[in-house]
Amino acid sequence: MDAAFFKDKVIIVTGASSGIGLACAKEFGRLGACVVMAARRLEVLEALAPEVSADADRVLCVKTDVSVEADCKALIDKTVEKFGRIDVLVNNAGISMRAMFKDLDLKVLHRLMDVNFWGTVYCTKYALPWLLEARGSVVGVISIAGYSALPARTGYSASKYAIRGFLDTVRIEHLKDGLHVLVFAPGYTASNVRNAALTADGSAQGMTPLDEDNLMPAETVAKALAKGLRKRKSVVTLSTLGKATVWMQKRFPRLLDRLTYGYIAKETDSPFK
Repeated sequence: MDAAFFKDKVIIVTGASSGIGLACAKEFGRLGACVVMAARRLEVLEALAPEVSADADRVLCVKTDVSVEADCKALIDKTVEKFGRIDVLVNNAGISMRAMFKDLDLKVLHRLMDVNFWGTVYCTKYALPWLLEARGSVVGVISIAGYSALPARTGYSASKYAIRGFLDTVRIEHLKDGLHVLVFAPGYTASNVRNAALTADGSAQGMTPLDEDNLMPAETVAKALAKGLRKRKSVVTLSTLGKATVWMQKRFPRLLDRLTYGYIAKETDSPFK
């Protein structure tokens, strides 16, 4: 059923060079979609494209820095130039951080908002006319940190909360014209996002405080996202921990604050220590 739904649909995935974005590109390609892969490293995208589809005409790679408005507009223009339509936009590109706010250079917060929030806004703005024409879908890949604050990730949580508020509003604005908006919140997922997370001075931390082998595989996340698209869900929250966190945030927020503090304090090289 999924394959029939996605057959020949044109799907843009930002942040498609690794992690959840790459897994989604592969999953959509497997289901018969035409996939547009967007990321900053064009050579990496082009090397990965054959894994998305054996038919080169069904994959378009576009060098895109989503923090740059002109790049986002060019991404949409090149997609329409090649395929003539856009059915789905997956706003996945994002970066993380790990540092206490009191120690943080504010340029880190600006960078997080530029990539995570403004990247979503730019791409959605320019894709919207085509998505409305196709009665298509716009997805924002957020995080459980977009529902419940994650300490030492002020910029990350703030950007994910902002994406959720932005897309929830877009959904209501287009309630009567067929646009589907999905706010998609995975739990902890195996990827390089924590290795590349910014520290207090803006440099990459170069390591992960978590055991990546025990986290949800990106391929599992991609399949869940495809299912959410097919069912045109408004919200998808993954993992038992993620669902429990959202539930507790609504009912026992003070208790959740303490539990979250304790959880982060146990991380390798925790900022709380």
